[in-house]
Formats: sequence, C-alpha cells, structure tokens
Amino acid sequence: MLKSTYLTEEDLKDYGFKSIGKNVRISSDARIYGQENISIGSNVRIDDFTILSAVNGYINIGNYVFIARNSHLSGFLGIEMHDFSSMAANTVIYSASDDYGGDYLTAQAIPQKYTAHIGGPVVIGKHVIIGSSCTIMGPCNIGEGCSIGAMTFVQNELLPWGIYIGIPCKRFKERRKGLLSLEKEFLKEQQQTLLKV
Repeated sequence: MLKSTYLTEEDLKDYGFKSIGKNVRISSDARIYGQENISIGSNVRIDDFTILSAVNGYINIGNYVFIARNSHLSGFLGIEMHDFSSMAANTVIYSASDDYGGDYLTAQAIPQKYTAHIGGPVVIGKHVIIGSSCTIMGPCNIGEGCSIGAMTFVQNELLPWGIYIGIPCKRFKERRKGLLSLEKEFLKEQQQTLLKV
C-alpha cells in the first residue's frame, strides 16, 4: 500500500511559494498550481488530495490553519484564510466561476479571451471553522469566529460569531467566544516554548 508523507517548509523552500512560514506540512499527495501567488504562514497543515490553484489571482493562508483532505481552493479572484481558521474534508472554495449566462464560452479548455468570470475575493476570518463538504462562492466575507455546518452553501457575507447552516446558508445561532481565552493561553505557551529553545 502506498503511503503519502508530509513535505515540510524545508522540502518546500525552493518550490517557489510567494512566502512560506515555519512548521508547514503539506501532503505529498496535494496539488499546488501557481505557487508563486500563494503565501502560507506558520503552523499550517494541508492534507492529502487537496488542490490549491492560484495560476491567476492569489491564495493567502495565515498561521495555525488546517485544510483537510480533498479540499479545493480556486484563487482566481483571491482567497484569504486568516489565523486559526480550518476546513473539513471535501470543501470547495471558488473565488470565481465561469459566467453561465450564455454570452461567453465556458470551461478551462477555452482560451480566456472567449470566457468571462463572475465572483470575487473570499475572505475567511480568524477562528472560522468550515464543516465537511461545504461550497463557498465569491465574493464572500466570512466574519471572525463563524462556524459553518457540513454541506452548507455560502455565497454572501456572514456576520461574525455565528453558527451558519443550510442551503441557502442561514444564521442558526450565536457561537460562544470561550476559545478567545484559550487562544491567549496557547500563544503565551508557544512564546514560552520558543524562549526556552
């Protein structure tokens, strides 16, 4: 049986990323396109069969971010994932989509001069958690602390600290903020660990 491994920032340093932090682990089975337009912070893990595509546009990933297996980020018009955000398996994020209105040709096999795109940047705020099999379409601003339930479709602004579910996405209830004190404790602990080294 074949086993994938995690490439570290040391393995990836000459790969051509726009920037890459410390303690980065990317599965050897992930696929990266347009790495020169991709910035990755520190303490990031990207699992098997994930695709990051930024041949056009950009993808900016903050610190302490987790992207689970089989996710797809298409950064044609830009994607930002802020610190402590995460997404579960099979999540797809499209900052742009072909214009399906009928005035343009569609699909990747067609030269861009015959196509048009709709959408806009996708911004995923700090402490956002995205459940499995969600679809997110730009333009979209997901506010800090949002929790998005599995199989939710997001195509709008989500106000901070809400739990959102459904198709279409609706605010279900408020999300508690106890994790903010844990963040402070965690970062203090990390700082103390660095000082000991």
